[in-house]
Amino acid sequence: MKELFQKLSELLGNGDDTVLVTIISKTGPTPRGVGARMLVTAKGRMHGTIGGGMVEYKSEQAAHQVLQTKNSRTEFYRLDQAQIQDIGMICGGEVYIHFLYIKADISAISLVAEILSCFERCEQSWLISDVTPGQCGTISCYGKNRGLVGAQFPDTVIEQLGNKAVLINVEGREYYCEKISQAGIVYVFGGGHVSQALAPILTSVGFRYKILEDRKEFCRKNLFPGAEETILISKNLIFDHITITDNDYIVIMTRGHKDDQVIMAEALKTAACYIGVMGSRHKAAIVANNLREMGYSDHDLSRIISPIGLYIHADTPAEIAISIAAQLIEHRALRNE
Repeated sequence: MKELFQKLSELLGNGDDTVLVTIISKTGPTPRGVGARMLVTAKGRMHGTIGGGMVEYKSEQAAHQVLQTKNSRTEFYRLDQAQIQDIGMICGGEVYIHFLYIKADISAISLVAEILSCFERCEQSWLISDVTPGQCGTISCYGKNRGLVGAQFPDTVIEQLGNKAVLINVEGREYYCEKISQAGIVYVFGGGHVSQALAPILTSVGFRYKILEDRKEFCRKNLFPGAEETILISKNLIFDHITITDNDYIVIMTRGHKDDQVIMAEALKTAACYIGVMGSRHKAAIVANNLREMGYSDHDLSRIISPIGLYIHADTPAEIAISIAAQLIEHRALRNE
């Protein structure tokens, strides 16, 4: 999502009027889900995709019409049996696609800059679009700390914002609202080979992360160029360096189960939404028994996922990293339902 708005900022800065194309509603199977977006200028599709195929092609054509008329609009595609071949797809389903015309002027450039600043501030924020049929369409950004920037919307819209993308009807107008910036960080304990393989995947799928290590040679910024921080920690003062919230993820991949156990004991005292630990089931059982002896209940231990990652017969560091990233994606999606 951040990359899309970075590209939009670039296009507007170059003076290119742009259409933000968004799937705002769907039923049945479709190539992409609600919230899929792409940017279209007079030069064609510049970033993103709403699924490819004939629907995307027709949407590009519709976007060019919007650029000419300078009026936003919503298009409906019903992919039923009678129309599948005409549309050029075999998925079926129905989609509403909104085409938001964005003029390359100072107000749009300022709004996109504000959206990007929400990402930089790690602030929970939402994009709110007026998608009322027959209206020109407007857009705003709402941040938990900053408030509403852009077009003004009824307070009842703000009150209904949540994790899930929604269409909200207020006083005869329709608003598409989607969270675009999620507060929350993946705290990766350990900077070994799996962590080094995991790091670029986390960046590519929209997770922010920090690396915590007690070994200088594995806590180098050049090993983790996408990390917000690489923190050299003391084993006995691990959580003095960070504050974990209920939006944060903890991934534990140190060099030994004794180190893992120390971190797990402290992690269970936090509100982290996810705690995963790399290791075998045998190792997990040993550490669990030790934690029980320390006073942790089975309910506490149920918060820990070990072995970490989805079971895909992963073996190499790269494969294990993919399984971990997949589980984090799954957990994030379930939280946003």
